[in-house]
Amino acid sequence: MVGVQQNKIAVHDLEVGMFVSDLDRPWHQTPFPIQGFYIRSQSDVRALVSHCKWVMVDVAENRDSTKPGNETGRSFRRSSSNRGNGREELQLPPLSIREPVSYQAVTPLKKELKSSRRLLDDAEVALARMFASVQTGQLPDLRPAADIARKMVASVARQPNALLWLSRTRQYDDFVYRHALNTAVWALVCGRQLGLNESLLSHLGVGCLLSQVGKTALPKDLLAREHQLNPEEFAVYRSYVVKGVEMLEHTGLSRAVMNVVQGHRERHNGSGFPLGLRGDRIALLAKVAGIAEFFESMTAPREGQSPMTPAKAVALLYDMRNIEFQEDLVEGFIQAIGVYPTGSLVELSDGQRGIVVSHSPERRLWPKVMVMQGRDRQPLKIARIIDLAKHNESRPASEALTVRDCLPHGTEGLDPSHHDVTGAESRWSLNNLISR
Repeated sequence: MVGVQQNKIAVHDLEVGMFVSDLDRPWHQTPFPIQGFYIRSQSDVRALVSHCKWVMVDVAENRDSTKPGNETGRSFRRSSSNRGNGREELQLPPLSIREPVSYQAVTPLKKELKSSRRLLDDAEVALARMFASVQTGQLPDLRPAADIARKMVASVARQPNALLWLSRTRQYDDFVYRHALNTAVWALVCGRQLGLNESLLSHLGVGCLLSQVGKTALPKDLLAREHQLNPEEFAVYRSYVVKGVEMLEHTGLSRAVMNVVQGHRERHNGSGFPLGLRGDRIALLAKVAGIAEFFESMTAPREGQSPMTPAKAVALLYDMRNIEFQEDLVEGFIQAIGVYPTGSLVELSDGQRGIVVSHSPERRLWPKVMVMQGRDRQPLKIARIIDLAKHNESRPASEALTVRDCLPHGTEGLDPSHHDVTGAESRWSLNNLISR
C-alpha cells in the first residue's frame, strides 16, 4: 500500500490528474458535490480558482490499486478513477433546462410518509399486473402506471425524502418490481432538482416504471445472476431493452416515455446498448433514467451479493462524469440525493450509528440522521433525530459532529422499523408508517 501525503498547493498551480482532498473553505460552500475528487480537465481547475485560493492535494497515491468499495476511512477521499484506462471522455455544452421549475418542500416528512406508503403498495400491484399482461402477449392497461407516476411526481414535488425513505427501507416481493420502482424514485428526485416540470417528470416516471418490462421475457435464472454473466449470457441479457420496446410499441405511449424505455441503458460515451448512442443523441429523460438505474443497481440489496454503500456509489458515479454519464446530470443527481442519500446507514464521528432521514442540498455533508445506537453500539430505547447542519451551526469545526462512514446494508441493530422516533415533529413510530 503506497502511502499518501497531503501537500498545500495554490489553485493556479493545479494540474489535470491531481487529487484534491481538501479546500481552504467548507465543502458545502462550493459547487463540488463530493468531498475529494480528481482534476480531470481545465474546467475543474477554473472552478477551483473561482472558489479557492489554495487546496490540499494527495500525492504518492497508487490509484491503480484502488477499487470501488475498498476505500478506507472517509468514503470520498481517493475514490477510484476511470481516467487512464482507455475510456473516452465526452464534453458537452452546459445543460440548459427550458423554464426550470423551482420546487419547495411543503409537506413534513411524517405526513408524506403516510400517503406514500399506500402509493408504493398500489404501484407494486399495478406493475405486477402490467408485467403479467405483456408476458402473455396481451396489450397491458397502462392507465394505472400513468396514475401511479403522477402521484409519485406530486409526492416528490411536495417532499422528496418520503419516497426515497420508503423505497430504501421497505421489502418487495419481486426484485424486478423493486428495481423499476426505486429507479423511478431516484430519477424523479433528480428531475425535481434539475427543475423539470411536472409533465416531463410524469413521462420520466412512467418510462422508469416500464423500463424493466422486457426482463419478463428473460430466463429467471439469468436475472438472478445479472451481475455475474459471461459474454454469451450478457448478450441475451441486454436484449431486454429491445424486447421491452417491442412489447410496448403499440400501446400508445408517448415518444418521451418510449425514449426512456429504449435509452436508459445507453451511455454518454457510446458504450451502452442497444444502439450505442452517445452524447446529445440520447434523450434527456433517458439520460436521467440511466443514472438512476445505474445507482439503484449498485446499491440495491440482493440475495447472494453485497451492495455498494450509497456513499461509495456516489463517489463511483462522480468518477464516471463525462465518461458514461453527462457531467451536469451527475452533479445534479448527487445534489438531489445528497452525499449520504436518504436511507443510508451511517456512523457519526462520535461513534453513534443510525440512518439518514433527509438532507439539504446546501449542507450535503450534514444530513438529518435518526440515531439508533449510542456511542457504545447499544440500541437506544427511543431513536432520536439529529440535524447535523443545525447541530454544527454554532460550533467550531473541531467540535462538529459529522458522518464518519457509510455502513453496509443490513448492519446489525440498525433496523428503523423497530424504533419509535423523538424529533422536532414529536414522537412517532416508523413501523406504523412503513410496515405493509
